[in-house]
Amino acid sequence: MIEQIRLGKVKWLHIFYPSDEDYNLLLNEYRFHPLDIDDCKARSQRSKIDTYDDYYFLILHFPYFDKINRFIKVKEIKIFWGQDFIITIGSAHWVIRELFQEFRQLVEDNENSCLLLSSDELLYRVLESLMKETQIILQRIDSEIDLINKEMFSRKAEKIIEKISITRKNVILLNTTFKPQLRLFHKFEGGEIKGFVNNMEDYWGNILDYYQKNWDMIEDYGELLEGLSKTFDSMQANRTNEIMKILTFISTVLLPLTFLTGLYGMNVELPFAENPLAFLMIIGIMLMIAIFLILYFKRKRWM
Repeated sequence: MIEQIRLGKVKWLHIFYPSDEDYNLLLNEYRFHPLDIDDCKARSQRSKIDTYDDYYFLILHFPYFDKINRFIKVKEIKIFWGQDFIITIGSAHWVIRELFQEFRQLVEDNENSCLLLSSDELLYRVLESLMKETQIILQRIDSEIDLINKEMFSRKAEKIIEKISITRKNVILLNTTFKPQLRLFHKFEGGEIKGFVNNMEDYWGNILDYYQKNWDMIEDYGELLEGLSKTFDSMQANRTNEIMKILTFISTVLLPLTFLTGLYGMNVELPFAENPLAFLMIIGIMLMIAIFLILYFKRKRWM
């Protein structure tokens, strides 16, 4: 289904769940390259920008949280960018749908704020909205890392391991999504992508600043998680060693006592076995052995 709004000199078409008829319209009316149409039909395309004489074709990837706000997923955004039009394809990122509805409402209300002078300006608005939403996602990741850091010294090991694993998975996905696109956005500021007007250099530079800042934050979060994970593993190993130390101490103390009780439990004649005070004597010997071992361990600073 093709939805369309006109924003001054610029036309924005959003094709939600495109059909074969919609693709034929793009192919025949706008004369887009057939390979671009094939890319629109396919999924999991790499990020790129193709340059033609009268339009650009962009495939970008931006993150969003799933329905339970736990795991990050990635939306593939496909945009045809011409001199007087922008065409967004498919079930794009919700930010694009929301921005489209916002502009449509402004058009219906006859607001002058929806009038745009060029498609470059509209593309900038779209990219800026996506960058700002990405920053909100990164702020949530930052909050998760702070929470992990605060709970690091608690006894909730399973919950901390789960949080570290989920956050690390999200950061790895962000890393693999943003890293390939960094070179693409450098093309805007470097002038390799010229656009259709001559006064957009500062705006493309602003988009690159957004992207570079987001990328730097993702790298920082990856390093923080790596450090927190190593610290947590060291703490868990130390706790395990302390537990094993206590268990070894108890076993060492009980070992000679178990030997004595087992020896005098045998059905053979042993020294003092017929003595009426044999039980008390054995208990006394066992207590002496236990006290001696405890004092010996303390002197050696093993406990």
